[in-house]
Amino acid sequence: MPAELGQLNVRRVGQQGSLSVHVADQLEVLITEGKIAVGDKLPPESSLCDSFGVSRTVIREAITHLKSLGLVETRRGVGTTVLRSTTVEAMPAKRISPTTVEDILHVLELRLNLEPAAAALAAERHDEEDSRILEEKHAAFLEARAAKSQARVEDYEFHYAIAAATKNPFFKVFYEQLSQGAIPRAKLMSIEINTAATDKYLARVEEEHTYILEAILARDSEAAREMMYQHLNRARTMYAKYQEA
Repeated sequence: MPAELGQLNVRRVGQQGSLSVHVADQLEVLITEGKIAVGDKLPPESSLCDSFGVSRTVIREAITHLKSLGLVETRRGVGTTVLRSTTVEAMPAKRISPTTVEDILHVLELRLNLEPAAAALAAERHDEEDSRILEEKHAAFLEARAAKSQARVEDYEFHYAIAAATKNPFFKVFYEQLSQGAIPRAKLMSIEINTAATDKYLARVEEEHTYILEAILARDSEAAREMMYQHLNRARTMYAKYQEA
């Protein structure tokens, strides 16, 4: 049965800071304190929207964050279920050399300042051919992940298709210059890759790509911008942990 948030004193979210972070923080506390038990389902997106006073996009971002902590999983037709009450994150590598981590973080910093804008422009400007290419590249990523590959090329090509859909040639040039080096996993040596965690990690990337694609195809520029920011910022936060270690 889904948890009843009305009985758990959740607070409607104001307009200060990241709305999704405020929602995710409240849900994380409810889960880690056992007020939403392991095995319980979260309420449907519509109910969460009403309880927190936010949009569906914000709720999706918050749930994506909870997934990144390993607290919940979402299955089509079932909903979002609490998996555990303590956080655990799928990391794509057991360890990464300090110089590689620094390089990855520099590229992600650059991408964070450009790609959310590119996603917003793609949402506004894409044409029918761009839609076809975006869906094709997303499908290719799904196939690569199903084949248990690292999906590095497919990841790059999905983001490149977004750059192309901006209709601004300089976004394409930016991505062409970065080439596959834009994708953090492309910088990892095979000895560094944590194979056991890779599928879980790529499942999260796949879901984030899905939300970005849906926002672009719906011509929702603000949602596309926010989803791309969340996607890249989550990666930056994760890779920063290697630097801290």
